[in-house]
Amino acid sequence: MYQIMTKAPLVVPAICLIAGILTGHYCPTTITTAMVVLASLTAVALLCGRCPLWQHTAIALAITAVGVVLITASQHTPASEPGVLDRSRTYFLQQREQLLERYRDMNISGEEYATVAAMTLGDRHGLPEELRDAYNTSGAAHVLALSGLHLGIIYALLSLLTVGRRRRIVTQVLIILSIWGFALLVGLPPSIVRAATMLTVLGLLQLGNRDCLTLNVLAFAAIIMLCLSPSSLFSVSFQLSFLSMLGIILFYRPLYDLLPPAFLQQHGLAKWAWGMTCVSIGAQAGAAPLVAYYFGNFPMLFLLTNFIVIPAITLILYLSLLALLLPFLSLLPLALATVTGWLNATLRCVADIPWASISGLTPSCTQTVATYAAILAAALLLKKMRRTSPSFS
Repeated sequence: MYQIMTKAPLVVPAICLIAGILTGHYCPTTITTAMVVLASLTAVALLCGRCPLWQHTAIALAITAVGVVLITASQHTPASEPGVLDRSRTYFLQQREQLLERYRDMNISGEEYATVAAMTLGDRHGLPEELRDAYNTSGAAHVLALSGLHLGIIYALLSLLTVGRRRRIVTQVLIILSIWGFALLVGLPPSIVRAATMLTVLGLLQLGNRDCLTLNVLAFAAIIMLCLSPSSLFSVSFQLSFLSMLGIILFYRPLYDLLPPAFLQQHGLAKWAWGMTCVSIGAQAGAAPLVAYYFGNFPMLFLLTNFIVIPAITLILYLSLLALLLPFLSLLPLALATVTGWLNATLRCVADIPWASISGLTPSCTQTVATYAAILAAALLLKKMRRTSPSFS
């Protein structure tokens, strides 16, 4: 744990900020009191320069006080006139409506239209309840809500289209602007903002050929989002987005290294399948306790489902982009509707399997926290085994 904190120094400030927001939310105080406490702790931190332990403690408590100030200020700040961001979001949402209209003009209708609209533009209003249940039961609900998966696919496509370009800085800036343009287009949901922030930091670090620890980038994204909107911490979407990504960061590499690198290099298909398996297990480890707490179910077939939906959603995103860019090719909307219809039918079949999902779960808050503590312990144990066992090397 100490090694993780040392390599990812932003983790501690992020935890302190979260603790402060929770304290200010459940133990409300006045903004004046919170500011006085923050000023006092800042002064103590400045005066304790010769005692690192006391100084670090005061800094941690001061960051916690910042969290209290932020959530208290957000609760007592009156509604103001729409700012630049609000006007930009309104403009981009209007553009989204035009794109949705273009989907309808392609004769994509019914469940196919509702699914494509949800997966590509984040509009889930037309999804039938029965289809939502099928996605939830099969473990594919994450593809209906725009997330880092969708943004990662778009980022990979843009990077592929610009590979080999000489002006790396201009190219990377254009990719980042495109990513944030898409985030605005779909209404800036927390999962997309988190992914866009992380991709922005990673892209900028790549320009300097610098290595970066993803855990540190995740903490940085959390700090930025919580400083701008501290109430986001209580959003289920925010929690699921960050915890699923945290699960991937903690479990992917230790699990991936269980198989010998030589074997994976020699078998490309096995490498792809094992990589997807490790990502799926990591994401499920991060999100499953929270899904059980909020929604009372656990999808048993999430591994099988991910092998179906990830290639399908990649194809749907690419076909959607081509259909919007090349409207004169009538084959593209037909292919898009066919792939989407096949995906919906397949997930219904998976959801109809009697043991596809465990439902009726009612874990308490304490049980959920204890489950996450056990998952963290398992991740640290895997990391230690990877460091000490020759089979991991």
